[in-house]
Amino acid sequence: MDIEVVMPAIGAGTTQGKILQWLKQSGDAVKVGDILAEIETDKAVIELEALDNGVLDRIHVPAGDTEVPVGDVIATLLPEAGAAPQPASPPPAPAAAPAAALAAPAISAVAAAASAQPETAGGLASQRLFASPSARRLARTLGVDLHALAGSGPNGRIVRVDIENAAASLPAAAPVTPGAPVRAPSGAALEPHTPMRATIARRLVQSKQQVPHFYLTVDCRMDAMMAARAALNAREEAASEPVRLSLNDLLAMAVARAVRQTPAINAQWTDEGIAQLGQVDLSIAVALESGLITPIVRDADRKSLREISTEISQLAEQARRGRLRPEQYEGGSLTLSNLGMHGVREFAAIINPPQSAILAAGAVTRQPVVDGDEIRIGHVMSLTLSADHRVVDGAVGAQFLKAVKRLLENPIELIL
Repeated sequence: MDIEVVMPAIGAGTTQGKILQWLKQSGDAVKVGDILAEIETDKAVIELEALDNGVLDRIHVPAGDTEVPVGDVIATLLPEAGAAPQPASPPPAPAAAPAAALAAPAISAVAAAASAQPETAGGLASQRLFASPSARRLARTLGVDLHALAGSGPNGRIVRVDIENAAASLPAAAPVTPGAPVRAPSGAALEPHTPMRATIARRLVQSKQQVPHFYLTVDCRMDAMMAARAALNAREEAASEPVRLSLNDLLAMAVARAVRQTPAINAQWTDEGIAQLGQVDLSIAVALESGLITPIVRDADRKSLREISTEISQLAEQARRGRLRPEQYEGGSLTLSNLGMHGVREFAAIINPPQSAILAAGAVTRQPVVDGDEIRIGHVMSLTLSADHRVVDGAVGAQFLKAVKRLLENPIELIL
């Protein structure tokens, strides 16, 4: 029986993708692990990997700019070399079963979530509801009726993005008057939304509507840190493979250590309770021409400054080339967003769900500071923490900022 290759669901919230190029052509033999095609989503370019041996019989969707919905058939694989194609005569399905449930794809992206088995919902033997546990929890929170939805996930499974899209259409969540579309002003040049920009807009609106933000700001004396950075870079110049350390690298290291010292901030809200994370995975905001993405430095609190600097540089380059894999940008303990290089003195950022906090760093500026009974000119940087009050209390946020401030003002503690 032919195996249908479908557009995979790559990462949380992915609903469609583009095929950039096919690396295998009709008639080519395929082995497990072979890369069939490159697929572009709203965040990255992903390689589609074969999970079965066989022969690529037919390509249904050529490479190009066409947006292909998740679950649509893009190619057909013959399970054995030389096997004749089977006539397409699928058995009839019950009317209540989603059409996508007829397909049993054996090829997907390496990073795509594994398809779960169908579940029986609500204790009703007469109706089977395909929905992931996280989608069910989100549906209860947002008041969405699962039975009214058609799933976009594997085998017609209802996933979180289906819930989010349904919730966005509810009158209570509508940001404008129902039936009154927002149109561009007359004469304005209109640039269509990119998939990344549309995803950013949806997630930020969701965050501001559903997450109770509160904000805390501290000013940090950066004189000692600036001197330490200059000394470290002077030492790096003599190394066989020098690494140019940025202030952002030092800030990332301090933030990661502060998270370890304040474990209560390394947590996420769930319907069942507060999930305490077991490791410090620091997200770093990277600006792209098409939007913003937050690649993650895993176990950042356990890495040296050189390792952190090198990894941030590599992740940023991969992000700009659209080559990040989902596991490189999904999850994370909290996010560091630094606009200091653009001259921004202070700002408050929006939390990136499911995280519970984001730290916004401004520029280091020369300001009058009080030293004992004297006024001097010093280097000062403002940090603003945005936190989810369901998870992080004010005292916890203050303890975290105090830890970051202490490490920045006493850089020797970063190596202790």
